[in-house]
Amino acid sequence: MIAWTRVGTALMITVLVAVIGGSGPLATKDGMAATWPQTPKVDPPPLPADPRTPQEELDRLGISGYADQMSVRPGESVTFRVSTKSPAFQATMVRVVHGDADPRGPGIKEQAVESDVNKQYPGRYQTLPLGSYVTVPDDGDLRPDGDFTIAAWIAPTTVPGSKLNPIAFQRTPVGTGAVQGIVTKWSEAEQTGYGMVVDRDGGLGLRLADRSGRVHAVGTGVKMQPWAPALRGVEPRGAVRPQHVNSSGWYFAAVSYDAETGKVRLYQQPLSGHPNTSEAVVTRTIGARGLKNATVPLLMAAYQGAGDRPAGFYNGKIDAPRVYDRALDDREIRALRRGGPAEGAVASFDLSRNMDTDRVVDTSGNRLHGRAVNLPVRAVTGHNWRADEQDFKRAREQYGAMYFHEDDLGDAAWKPDFTWRVPDDARSGVYAAKLEADGRVYHATFVVRPKKPVSKVALLVPTFSYLAYGVTGPFVNGLSQYSQHSDGSGVVYSSSLRPIINMRPYTTGPKGEGRPWQFEADTHIIDWLESTGHNVDYITDHDLHREGGKLLDDYQVVITGSHPEYTSEPMLDALQGWLNGGGRLMYLGGNGFYWVTPLDRTGTYTEVRRHDGTEAWQGAPGEHYHSTTGEYGGLWRFRGRPPQQLVGVGFTAQGFGSRLGTGMYSRPVVRSPESHGPNAAWVFDGVKSTGPIGDFESLQSPGGPMGEELDRADYALGSADNTIVLGTGAGFGDEYLFVKEENNTANLMEGGTVNWLVRGDVALTHYPRGGAVFSASSISWAGSLFFNKYDNDIATITENVLDAFAADKPLPGTG
Repeated sequence: MIAWTRVGTALMITVLVAVIGGSGPLATKDGMAATWPQTPKVDPPPLPADPRTPQEELDRLGISGYADQMSVRPGESVTFRVSTKSPAFQATMVRVVHGDADPRGPGIKEQAVESDVNKQYPGRYQTLPLGSYVTVPDDGDLRPDGDFTIAAWIAPTTVPGSKLNPIAFQRTPVGTGAVQGIVTKWSEAEQTGYGMVVDRDGGLGLRLADRSGRVHAVGTGVKMQPWAPALRGVEPRGAVRPQHVNSSGWYFAAVSYDAETGKVRLYQQPLSGHPNTSEAVVTRTIGARGLKNATVPLLMAAYQGAGDRPAGFYNGKIDAPRVYDRALDDREIRALRRGGPAEGAVASFDLSRNMDTDRVVDTSGNRLHGRAVNLPVRAVTGHNWRADEQDFKRAREQYGAMYFHEDDLGDAAWKPDFTWRVPDDARSGVYAAKLEADGRVYHATFVVRPKKPVSKVALLVPTFSYLAYGVTGPFVNGLSQYSQHSDGSGVVYSSSLRPIINMRPYTTGPKGEGRPWQFEADTHIIDWLESTGHNVDYITDHDLHREGGKLLDDYQVVITGSHPEYTSEPMLDALQGWLNGGGRLMYLGGNGFYWVTPLDRTGTYTEVRRHDGTEAWQGAPGEHYHSTTGEYGGLWRFRGRPPQQLVGVGFTAQGFGSRLGTGMYSRPVVRSPESHGPNAAWVFDGVKSTGPIGDFESLQSPGGPMGEELDRADYALGSADNTIVLGTGAGFGDEYLFVKEENNTANLMEGGTVNWLVRGDVALTHYPRGGAVFSASSISWAGSLFFNKYDNDIATITENVLDAFAADKPLPGTG
């Protein structure tokens, strides 16, 4: 589920030892210290903060880019967007066969494709436009003659002057002052307009320019308390998550200006009923008359910076933002705070509407509708959430908030550099625009699917999982769905319209010194298929999600990647129906079909709402339903569809280590007695009948084909009665841990030395009408295929299954 580094794992173990051992003696009744085994006090390890931002990581690569589509057919076109500081770059279209540079394997294998686009292009430096906000086009109704009021409920998460969030690892600590826009129609470049902001001192602030052009800034001078965006937990790196408390960080915020008198009022009123020193109601009279309006858009969660780029991005939630063209009196302000109607508002935005789109609806009647940019999180609890409803569809009035981050990204929006029309005779496969500049290489990867099926075997490329793990920058803050935002909250959406630096060859370096994961690991399967002469069509999760079962109808066999973890409901329905109709699935990975993962209606981004699983972060209470589809998120097992029901096995344990280091190893497979029966022995034709299988060098994890993330058969969880466990990898150390979702209470039975459920079961399940599933049940399986140039027991087993599955006849022992 999470690919930890050896350093990260070591830090986690150190912290656990300190917690288990305790700190300080036990007191006896006579006041003496009891004799008790004490673990020496260990100071927490330093946080391994990576100072690089996503942009700095791209800059370090020297060149980067992305395709505007993840899947295309012959005859269609794909456009590439490239960034480099070099004056020129070379582009070459290639078909990628093997992307892992490990010298123990076949190395990088790619086939150049002749094309007019293979040439040199002028270089251009393009940056990531990070930061989410709402933009509302300029309108005369938003340019008041003088008086105005802005009101909203806000829950800021990075309040200047607060302590540094220990999980954030952000480049700019929370404690440094920076103005954050809340609702603004302010031009920083022209120094005109007005707006409500979080001030540099952490209090509520107002900015306006009077008719003379003089700028006025008024603030409460009282620091707000930040809203903690995530549930408490311990990270692999030893950091502790903050505790979410629904009411502590919500404020009613309002600013008003009377242009005739120069009177300004600011209302900073916490929702919490507990004693709170952050409340402030401030009245000032400023030397200003009138208002010098700006013609820039009205923005939420930012203000207009230089040029046409927003700046001053806000971190946190905004609920019920409203703009008036008059100065409301105290009575009207109190009514708004109590939830009264926004009578007479120029603009009144209901953020609970159209959550599955980027549309922001104005309910004032003036039709001042806006657009959300860079995927602020929707379907999140508002200030009035009563904790009596978890599904936003049943209580939309309690979900009127939107959650903004300064490092959100929905579309890098880089300018296009060239477009490739896929030749009509192009062979299906994984392709890339190979980009080279000043000795640096970057592959902008995508898939060419067949115009119509050519083979009866298809490789289902797990593009949903590529997006989930897809980083643009360092892993911690790299915009993947395993990353955290600068305020510590998890990344909910993952877009394909950005450079994904681990969806390409050379991810683990020019010498393959790291551990392959997702894309690189999947090329172990691709090269095995191509090197052994198998003609295979390539299709993607995106294709399956959009087209459903009809995409699979012409295929006898579908092969998965090494880690197809993220799956949508249409994908599950399609696979289940196809298997029931006689399809045959080769699940050549581990921890598959695990997280509920919808795709937005445009096909651009996926969404994940993590909770109650083996996970990188956990969402706040009340926020477990997806904005894109409205469906309940989390693990498929808690939706009544555990992976065992589909493929006979499901996630049971994980453990990691360097494939070139020591200490954490995968394990070989030992055959079961049932594997020698007539309906299973054919899987092992040409393989030794006794002893460990696969105990040889692997491109994935040393020690054998069962490792990293493991699945097991479990008939109580839905494994079919006919599921045969062909063999098992067991004997793991305590660095392999049982999954969190099956641990009902803390105990000492989590590690591989004491828990018999820490194992991997290779399994065979039969479906009606000749359908079947072979489950390798391990991420490391694919890394064992290449040993001895694909002449080994693991490759033989996999070949036996593919040959039998592809044959148009009943499987051995079933007919």
